[in-house]
Amino acid sequence: MPKRYHCIQVRNGCLTEIDDEIVSEDQFRIFYNDHPVTDMIATNDQLKELGVGFVVSEGLTKQVDTVKIDHDRILVYSDVGCKVIPDQREYFPSGGTGIPQEPAKVISSLTITPDEIGEVTRAIDNDIWHRTGAVQCAVLFSDANCVVTSSDVGMHNAVDKVIGHALLNGINLSRCVIGCTGRQSAAIVKKIANAGIPIIVSWTAATDKGIATAKTAGITLVCFSRDNRFTIYSHPERVQGIGQHQCK
Repeated sequence: MPKRYHCIQVRNGCLTEIDDEIVSEDQFRIFYNDHPVTDMIATNDQLKELGVGFVVSEGLTKQVDTVKIDHDRILVYSDVGCKVIPDQREYFPSGGTGIPQEPAKVISSLTITPDEIGEVTRAIDNDIWHRTGAVQCAVLFSDANCVVTSSDVGMHNAVDKVIGHALLNGINLSRCVIGCTGRQSAAIVKKIANAGIPIIVSWTAATDKGIATAKTAGITLVCFSRDNRFTIYSHPERVQGIGQHQCK
């Protein structure tokens, strides 16, 4: 993924020539049942996961039959829950389908402990993020184990990639926790809801509409998860033991 570029670093007034790692970005077009649905800027890895995760997280289908990569085209096919694709002028090139809909309701009995929130938080700490500072990262935990880590220039892409990985590998998303580096907007939370993931852990903040979407969808939204603290914005009942340790 990263490329090396020769450049000049200035520190305390001193100039040093260095080779810096820079993330590459490319443009891809996603097709759903041979209909173009979006143009997307993304890193050139986990492209099948990206395509599968995108069509599911955007609510076009719940199941994917086939996914193929043809140069810069990601071709996704499904016969299950197929939505009618609107005229492409309505959604090109927004980075989403532009199909207005409420987020799916997430039904899951999954719970999480404060210690497990810490484990998810530490797993988000991705090596590529440290080396380049130019990517967003997402991780997916199933049965308290990290099953996939994804990085991309956009938070929505990284989310789609971990969702796509789970779908391609038969992982039950209703028993998963997703961890993210980026802020939790309504669009990101809606993607996660459509995939059926009940718990989100983020390093950073949520927007007001992101919180409202999580409440409506039945998602436990945990943000500002750093060191030994975190903030729960919705459905705290999934976080075990927090009522026993209230401090004044």
